[in-house]
Amino acid sequence: MSRTDKIWEIPKPLSVQNVAMADGTVITLRHHGNPNGPRLVVSHGNGLAIDLYYPFWSQFTEDCEVIIYDLRNHGWNSVGSQEHHHLPSFVNDMDCISVAIDDHFGKKPKSGIFHSVSALSSLLSPNHGSEFEARVLFDPPVCKPNEYPESFDIATRRFRDNTLHRSNQYSSIEEYVDFLQYVPALGRTKTGVLDLFARTTLRKSMTDDSYELRCPPVYEAQVINFARAFAVWVDLNQLGCPTKVIGADPTLPYSFLPTFDLSDIASLDYDFLPDATHLLQLEMPEQCAAMVREFLETHGCMN
Repeated sequence: MSRTDKIWEIPKPLSVQNVAMADGTVITLRHHGNPNGPRLVVSHGNGLAIDLYYPFWSQFTEDCEVIIYDLRNHGWNSVGSQEHHHLPSFVNDMDCISVAIDDHFGKKPKSGIFHSVSALSSLLSPNHGSEFEARVLFDPPVCKPNEYPESFDIATRRFRDNTLHRSNQYSSIEEYVDFLQYVPALGRTKTGVLDLFARTTLRKSMTDDSYELRCPPVYEAQVINFARAFAVWVDLNQLGCPTKVIGADPTLPYSFLPTFDLSDIASLDYDFLPDATHLLQLEMPEQCAAMVREFLETHGCMN
């Protein structure tokens, strides 16, 4: 079976809530899974969409309540102001969303599961994650200030420049899938993920029959620029809830940005997934879900 044969079908949410952020931007929350189970809140990485992570978060829908959302200007959300598309907005949005989840779905303990820039945003929150029982953060782009390597800055600038040169428009879903097959960073993804990638990150153009990226490349590149600065702002010794970081394999040539081995930080529960890159939830969703379950069960969050 090739990586494009399987079709992942995302079920209709139990409910959908549109929530206004502090600046008026609207973010759509979707409610999946078992409403009587433990509550999980899940979001995604820069330029992607949370529906793309369905092979991962579907591992929890039988026995957990799963609330998913896209970052502003991503996924189901409309494209708004580029001026406010940055890390501080993502951080403020997380705080608003946490309150909105309790208001719309009822107040009960919740655990957060975030990847890449959403994981970085959670770490930058002034709440330090205290709104959660526990958090699992997949490969957040963080490094210690006194160890900020030149290679990180070089890789970030190269990644930003490549993003700016990416086409924003495609004639069809199939054309984009064909393109994705030749992207080295996606070479390890699970069967069917490339099709899912195209369907969840493209939307029909309002002006013609083409498709355009839901998160414009210039927006994605702007966040990469912010990540260069904010990667060193995180204090991993100041955590408001039990937090586990699951990194990509730091011994692999990196597909996006370098993965830092954080095993020497005593306050942090750190592990990495061998042979996985930055897109580990799209490559090994079952293994990632098993590591999440083990951590949450250890802290009494899956009872």
